[in-house]
This record gives sequence, structure tokens and C-alpha cells, in this order.
Amino acid sequence: MIMFGHFVLVLALFGGAMTVEVLRPRGVPLSKRQFYEENKPFTCLDGTRTIPFDRINDDYCDCPDGSDEPGTAACPNGNFHCTNAGFRPGFIPSSRVNDGICDCCDTTDEYNSGADCQNTCRELGRKEKEELQKIAEIAKEGFMLKKQLIQEAKQGLEEKKSKLGDVQNSKKDLEANVEALRTVKETAEKPEKEAKERHLKAWEEQKAAIRMEKDKARMAEVFLELDDDSDGFVSVAELQSHPELDPDSDGSFTEAEAQGLLGGVDQVDTVVFETVWNNIKEKYVSESNADVPPPGETPQEETQDTTSDNDSENYPDEDIPEEEDNDDEEDDEDDDMDDGDYKAPPTMRTDEKKDDDDEGPMPPYDQETQALIDAAQKARDEFNEAEKSLREVEDQIRNLEKEISFDFGPSSEFAYLYSQCYELTTSEYVYRLCPFNKVSQKPKFGGSETSLGMWGKWAGPEDNIYSVMKYEHGTGCWQGPNRSTTVKLTCGKETIVTSTSEPSRCEYLMEFTSPAICQDPSSIDSGHPDHEEL
Repeated sequence: MIMFGHFVLVLALFGGAMTVEVLRPRGVPLSKRQFYEENKPFTCLDGTRTIPFDRINDDYCDCPDGSDEPGTAACPNGNFHCTNAGFRPGFIPSSRVNDGICDCCDTTDEYNSGADCQNTCRELGRKEKEELQKIAEIAKEGFMLKKQLIQEAKQGLEEKKSKLGDVQNSKKDLEANVEALRTVKETAEKPEKEAKERHLKAWEEQKAAIRMEKDKARMAEVFLELDDDSDGFVSVAELQSHPELDPDSDGSFTEAEAQGLLGGVDQVDTVVFETVWNNIKEKYVSESNADVPPPGETPQEETQDTTSDNDSENYPDEDIPEEEDNDDEEDDEDDDMDDGDYKAPPTMRTDEKKDDDDEGPMPPYDQETQALIDAAQKARDEFNEAEKSLREVEDQIRNLEKEISFDFGPSSEFAYLYSQCYELTTSEYVYRLCPFNKVSQKPKFGGSETSLGMWGKWAGPEDNIYSVMKYEHGTGCWQGPNRSTTVKLTCGKETIVTSTSEPSRCEYLMEFTSPAICQDPSSIDSGHPDHEEL
């Protein structure tokens, strides 16, 4: 038995109305009525076989695709068409037909189950219409705002292009100014350098003269110290009284070695001693310092064992402190000297440092040199300031060129988002979206900011690429990928972040409303698919 549905189609003709009854098997949409012609063999919609028409809706599945049982639950892969007059038509799985539950708002799926169903299509249609009207109103207002944004973007683009031209022209003037000031600077620095070099040279000569006078004075003191018999000569024997002057430091300062230091003679006077002095002054230890122990050492009479002059007896090998050994090694490395070389005691090095300090700081520049320095510094300051201004202009040009060439949508409607940021606060975090820049997350009650991605690209489908933003290469997750964020744009009168979530680990999703994404309402379908049954 074939189950037919009775469907009414209302046609408006010449201002009147005509009601036409359209018969077709139950569960068949009007768009497929031509395949179900009564009293003609039925060919399965997948073309696999042809069956007599009386097998349609006979509660037995003949076609593999279930097309012969659109109105029963016989085929597991079949679909039942709900007419839903007053609302939206749709399909439900055939398994739900006559299962005691009303799935179609017009109750046509429960025609033989005895279920108590109420037709709710008109009420659902009314509610949907109200909702669609609200959406349409928002879309209309949003699109009006979008047109303003496009106009503002167009005006802003023209202003940026004009500003870019002005800044590029100013750059040429700044470049010329920088080069002129560079010449002034270099011209002023040349006499400054020469004057400083003269001043330094004079100071070095003055220090050399001071050192020479000190050296001569010390040499005279040493001559008197060595001249034990005060006969006006320093002899070989007198020189040998200072074993630290032994040339080969082998512990035996021979007469021949002493005579060699005196230039091959037995004695020298004050005049010839000057040559001798140059050979011995680095090693000579003044008699006034001979009994002064180096810093940190204990005089011999204060040691526990006064019967021995050998330090190794006071400190057995196994008891020598390691720090002292390390210090000795460091001294050996720093001095870079052979074991046999003589090292001047600390008192000598201290005295030499004191002599350097006695020379005092370099005297101030004379008035003429200081004037040259001041002039050169002024030229440097002016040059540096001009260079800074040039760099700022170059940065400005780069930023303007970037904005002008940036993809802000087909009509630059998204340009107003540039350099703006929008926040959404949840119970735990504050999310911050800066379009065309970055997305970040920060704990609500303190803590550091985490990058959820940097601007990447428009990532919507081909027919609506500007509906999705992609932000990539954020902070890396622990043992995971770098964070990234997908921002889905929807039409709205306001520009706000409406929601945020983390659908999968380290991948975030934001919902963002903006009038820039709104479409012209006149070009948008009402939201209903073509109504086949009215």
C-alpha cells in the first residue's frame, strides 16, 4: 500500500490566489517528485535497480540507498522529509519515523504511531522570524557602520599617502642637514684632536721629567748606600754586599760578575755609576727596606721555632696550606717568569706605584684647548640630534608604508582596528586581542603575560577569507607546540571580544564581533532555504 501525503501549494496569479494540491509519496520532498510518478516503475535514485511502483513505502527496503522507503523506517540509511509548513522543511533519519517521538514540527513523522503530537511549526516559524529580524536589524545597522568605516578608511588612506609624501620630502632636507653637520663636526674635531694630543704629549714629557728626577735622586741615594767607605767610588766588593744583584741568581755573586756589572773595572765614580745604575735598579733592594718583611709574613723572631732559618722546617711539606700553594702558582702564571728569575719584593712594587701616584692627575686643559673641545662637542651634539631626527623620520616612513600596503580588507574596512586592543576578562584570565599585532593572556590576579600568537594572516574560506584571523608563534607550551589563536569574526554593531576558549591544547579560539564583517542585507538571503511547501 503506497502512503501518499497531501500537500498544498499556493500560487499567486494576477493578484489572486490559486490552491493546487500536490500528491506524492510520504517523506518525498517536492524537488524529487518527478522521480516518483504513480503507475510507472520506480528506479532507485542510485540507479541500481528498478521496481514496481507499488513497492514504494511498503515497509520493505528494496533499494540499497533506501530511496524506495522515504516514508517508512524500513531502510536503515533512508531519510524522511519533514514538510514543516510555516517553518523550515528538513530531513530526519528514517529510523525515527513512527518511533513515538515527534521530530517534525508538523508531526508528519508520527502518522501511524499513535503519539500525541502538536503542530508547532507556526510558533517556531514566528520565533525564528523574530530572531532573524533581530539579526537582520543588527546586520543592517552594522552594514551602515561598515560604510562609514570604509569612508573613513578611504579618507585615512589619502591622508597617509599625503603625509608619506611630506615626510619623504622632509627626509631629503634632513639628509642634507646631517651631511652638512657631519662636515662641521669633522672640521671641529680635527683641531680638537691635535690640541688634545699636544696636551697629552706635554703631560707625558712632564711625567718623564719627573720620573727622571726621581730616578736620579734614588740613584744618588743608592750610590751613597753602596759607597760604604765614603771614598766617592763603588767598588766590586761593595757591590757584592748586595746578593740580590747576582746576574744569574744562582746564589753565588762572584767578583767577576760584580766587575761585569761595573763595566769591567774595579770601581766607578758617580758619573760612571749612572750606566751601572740602569743595569741594577730593577733588582736593587735599599738597605732601609732590607729588614722589612713582605706583607703577610711573620718576622723571623716571632716564629715558634727560632733555631732554624729554613721555612720548610717551620712548615712541613704536608702542613703547608693549600691556599698559599695556589697563590704561589697564580703568581708564577701572572709573572710568566722562569724559576731562576729574581722577583722584586712587594715593597719595591709598592714604591714604584707610589712614585706613579706622586705624578698626580693630568692637569686641566688650557683655555684654548678647552675652547676647541667645547666647539667640537657642540658640533657632535648637533650632528647626533640631526641623525636622531632622521632616524625618527625613516621609522615614520616605514610605518606609513606598512599601513598603506597592509591588507585591511577589500575596501580597507578593517583599517580602524590597526593599533587598537580589545580585552575580555574571565574568572581566571584577562585576554587581550590587538588586531594585526598579537593575542595575549594574563592571569587576572597577577602574573606574567603569555603570548597566544602574533599576527599571521587572514584564514577564512575562499569565499569569505576575511572572516577568520590567524595568530601564530606564541609562547611555547610545556613539552608542546607554540601557542596559536584563531579569531572568528561575526557581524555586530560593536567591536568586542565576545568569547574565548581552548578547543585543543595550546590552540585558542576567539569570537570577535565587528561591523566591518557585516554584509549588505539586500544581498543576503532571509535565512530560509527555498520553501517547497507553503
